Amino acid sequence: MSKDANKTPVAGQMSHKEILLVLVGLMAGMFLSALDQSVVGTAMRTISDDLKGLELQAWVTTAYLITSTIATPIYGKLGDIFGRRRLFLIAISIFVFGSLLSAFAGTMYQLAAFRAVQGLGAGGLFALAITILSDIASPRERARYQGYILAVFATSSVLGPVIGGLFAGAGQILGIAGWKYIFLINVPLGAVALFLVWKFLHVPHTPVKHRIDWLGAITIVLGVVPMLLVAENGRDWGWASAGSIAMYITSAVGITAFIFAERAAGVEAILPLKLFSNRTFSLTTILGVIVGIGMFGGMMTLPLLLQIVNGVTPTQSGLLMLPMVLGMMTATMISGQVTSRTGKYKIFMVLGTGMLMSGYVSLFGYHYDTPLWVMAISMVVIGMGLGQLMQTLTLAAQNSVPASDIGVATSSTMFFRQMGGTLGVAVFISILFNRLPDAIKSALANKSVQAGLQSAAGDKSIAIKDQNMAGSLLYSAQHPNATMPSGGPSLSTDSSFLNGLDPRVARPFLMGFADSAVLVFVCAAGVVAVAFVLALIIKVPALRQKSAAEEAAAAAAAGH
Repeated sequence: MSKDANKTPVAGQMSHKEILLVLVGLMAGMFLSALDQSVVGTAMRTISDDLKGLELQAWVTTAYLITSTIATPIYGKLGDIFGRRRLFLIAISIFVFGSLLSAFAGTMYQLAAFRAVQGLGAGGLFALAITILSDIASPRERARYQGYILAVFATSSVLGPVIGGLFAGAGQILGIAGWKYIFLINVPLGAVALFLVWKFLHVPHTPVKHRIDWLGAITIVLGVVPMLLVAENGRDWGWASAGSIAMYITSAVGITAFIFAERAAGVEAILPLKLFSNRTFSLTTILGVIVGIGMFGGMMTLPLLLQIVNGVTPTQSGLLMLPMVLGMMTATMISGQVTSRTGKYKIFMVLGTGMLMSGYVSLFGYHYDTPLWVMAISMVVIGMGLGQLMQTLTLAAQNSVPASDIGVATSSTMFFRQMGGTLGVAVFISILFNRLPDAIKSALANKSVQAGLQSAAGDKSIAIKDQNMAGSLLYSAQHPNATMPSGGPSLSTDSSFLNGLDPRVARPFLMGFADSAVLVFVCAAGVVAVAFVLALIIKVPALRQKSAAEEAAAAAAAGH
């Protein structure tokens, strides 16, 4: 075989078949990460009940998002230096290792720490996959291939909740708690993904000398983590407590130091400040943050609502999320095809934010006995909004900067969107559980609820524990200033006490949780409304006809 036969083809000359083979590797890694997110979300109630910490569930999600967010821009730089294929393999390996650790977590805090390890890998999977796709396909062609990525995302979103529900409801398998297999399953899947990436993901790499902006990485951690900590713990510490104030100050110092560090780093910065001189990039980035807050914050509430209030199993909860997935898949395919054929994409920013907002608004009337089909309609609308936004925002950011900056623009856009998502989860889960005690008290003031409790307290045909709880709740209802007896049930810590509870006794808890969730939807709709207004005023450039690699090759040829 000749030497030339071993040479990697130029990215800009890759055929449709070659691009599809590259996509096999990309989709393998993205499937792994996307599956994990949907699996864990559906099984979170079972996991947190087992580990006695439902109120700590935001830590499990937030820790994952923090590390994946911070790792995202660093992977962008390391990919330029060492090659994106090598970094993609490393990212999968870290993700699988974190999964193995998570399977053997004994507390919610341990699980959060191990999920943070997973996030270090996940940050590379998303950032590198999208950047590689931008290397080998022009923006208009990219919309054509988004359908394949969507198929993987949709499949994992469908399989994830079902698999998570099956494992979460399985009790024990071979002497190990069923929910632990949610993480253990990533080990064989990771091995398959590693093989596929190693076998098929061969993209050209020209080493670029870079100095890693470690000072930027350290200062961004210093700026971001305290902000997230106070968002998560503010309701317990007190928003004006000494601990919260210390976090505010630390975060402000970190953000200021980060700006100076990035200015000093220049072109080597993790987030080059020159990108923000472009109005379209800046506004698109802000839009991504706002959408991230509204999207993740509201969506994390839905599986909890279905399981706790509607009383469905984790498996059923996963299946009931299918309307959102189908809405997302339909909207993404349609928007991708229209973008590919016409080159127009701003309309999807406006329609996407509008539909996302409308979906949350439709949930304002949610009550503890709202029919599931009503929720399904809302989820379809939410999914269609998300489907139009996910890829469109990335396309807009990539297309607003020179081809040489597409890699860092992609990682920067994802960084800020994930930052918004991280803040959204922390803040909205905090709002949910902060509102919960007062919402339950309000439910206890309902005369119909009190009548039900009176009936249950004297009903000798139900379990004695249900009678006693009914009596305790009735006393709390009649004496609003009294506190719940020591050892009383805490919905924010362990919701398993609701299982098999007499409906009359469970009703105030379900009403309270439903009312708390509505407050989350109101806040999410308000946030997305801001995004809708911003989407209206953004001016976006026409999509390019060439891939980043083709433009880079043309620039190099012109330089010679």
